[in-house]
Amino acid sequence: MRVISLIRTPLKVAVSFLMALALIACSLYPDINSDPAKNNKATFQRDALDCAQSYPDSGSGVHVKQRIGCMNIKGWH
Repeated sequence: MRVISLIRTPLKVAVSFLMALALIACSLYPDINSDPAKNNKATFQRDALDCAQSYPDSGSGVHVKQRIGCMNIKGWH
């Protein structure tokens, strides 16, 4: 039983760290456009889809940073 409790603690820490990292990464995604006429849900979804098609998923996660850069170019911050 002692061995199982020694394995659980690092596993809990690792899972907690990964969840916190995911929440931080999601909060960095731009969601406000500098142009008030474009600051709506339909424009956001269109721009986000365009950026997602331009930068498809990669195993390393680089695509997230590229998509954020693409959204920044489109005026989202």
